[in-house]
Amino acid sequence: MLIKRKEGESVSSLLFRFSKRVKQSGILREAKKRQRHDRPVSRIKRKLSAIHRVNKKKETERNRKLGLL
Repeated sequence: MLIKRKEGESVSSLLFRFSKRVKQSGILREAKKRQRHDRPVSRIKRKLSAIHRVNKKKETERNRKLGLL
């Protein structure tokens, strides 16, 4: 996107026109969206994580019943 300075135009109005064009084009929104995009976690890693959570929960309950927590 090329924005040329008009004759007699101030720098602030040039910046205003530029920022307005950038906002309208949606470039910033797309860049921010891509910046925070994470790759999906594999099925195996999700299963292992779930198993780990269940085991930790059981261990915590057991320790609570034994009075260790």
